[in-house]
Amino acid sequence: MIKKKRFVLVIAATVFLTLIAVLIAANFTSGEKDVSRELPRLYATPDPQFRRAIGSLLGPALVGGNRVQELLNGDQIFPDMLQAIRSAQHSISFETYIYWSGNIGREFADALSERAKAGVKVHVLLDWVGSAKIDDSFLDEMRASGVEIRKFHKPNWYNLGRLNNRTHRKLLVIDGKTGFTGGVGIAPKWTGNGQDADHWRDSHFRVEGPVVAQMQAVFMENWLKVTGQVMHGEAYFPALQAMGDSDAQVFSSSPSGGSESMQLMYQLSITAAAHSIDLSSAYFVPDELTTQALTDALQRGVKIRIITPGEIIDTDTVRAASRGNWGPLLKAGAQIYEYQPTMYHCKVMIVDNLLVSVGSTNFDNRSFRLNDEANLNVYDAAFAQRQTFIFEADLKNARQVTYDEWINRPLKEKLLEKLALLLGSQL
Repeated sequence: MIKKKRFVLVIAATVFLTLIAVLIAANFTSGEKDVSRELPRLYATPDPQFRRAIGSLLGPALVGGNRVQELLNGDQIFPDMLQAIRSAQHSISFETYIYWSGNIGREFADALSERAKAGVKVHVLLDWVGSAKIDDSFLDEMRASGVEIRKFHKPNWYNLGRLNNRTHRKLLVIDGKTGFTGGVGIAPKWTGNGQDADHWRDSHFRVEGPVVAQMQAVFMENWLKVTGQVMHGEAYFPALQAMGDSDAQVFSSSPSGGSESMQLMYQLSITAAAHSIDLSSAYFVPDELTTQALTDALQRGVKIRIITPGEIIDTDTVRAASRGNWGPLLKAGAQIYEYQPTMYHCKVMIVDNLLVSVGSTNFDNRSFRLNDEANLNVYDAAFAQRQTFIFEADLKNARQVTYDEWINRPLKEKLLEKLALLLGSQL
């Protein structure tokens, strides 16, 4: 009898440990699909075929009549977002990765609550991991006021395999007419003007025009996933008039469907580049395929400038993994700069002074394959020129890293980089 009980316990323990191993493995797998082959260069960025390609392969087509306004750092970003929230008459759709405690979190909670009390339909989707530091009183206030709040991939026994899949999207849509996207979360470190290590440098973008409907649709995609609710009608999708001269699209990626979209967009853009690529990247950890695409661009004469964080960064592991990959790019002629005053959290790519891609996506495997992301592509030379001006202003606060400096870095750094690169699939 004792032997039989032991046998049963062994079997049960084996099943339990196997289940745990499966769940861990599921959390460490990449997305559903991977871009695994080099793309042939068939056209340049100004070619109409490039426009057709990014519209057909990534999702919705570029639509005209949009106005996109850059907002730099918290002092510009948060007042504009809060003003838009307070002006809402019909609906507010808000999806974010980070929402923490602090005065700015309180301001957003108060503004969202006030609008809900006024009868506006307010929907807030928070990532379960990214919002772990939010004050419960904020949530209580909002719920009591009528705000619908949901947590993305809150762990339960039946969905632990999705724990590594987070929504990293930053989307705010007001009345289906005005949208915001970019790099900021709701936390004290995004306040201010990037003036010191406690106040980050970041960019966000206000969007008006027909493309806002695409942004709303991306929000609805995850809201449907989490709640099962289909929200439609004029409160969310009103008729939209032309507000500017920019062609634009909003597209998304998710491991549950189309995780390859972000990497494909970067690959297509890099491959199509004819003259220049300026990349602002908070977490720059390109895989082998993307590194090769950048190197190929350099070899055909494309000027590539990259700004990443310097020593002031929120994760030293990512910085180590990033620096460990720089050799081939620096040797091929890429100009890589490290931002000095504070953490550099911008996510902007400018190609040929024509295409600008902004949004939540980092230049790493986590964004390309593991997280839910959303980006806004703007196809407009005037807008690109403004973003280039901002990029070059950031360059003045950055230090260039040369190939000689990189190759002669201390042995300790090289060892740490090799260790960090072992985690590359999760960074």
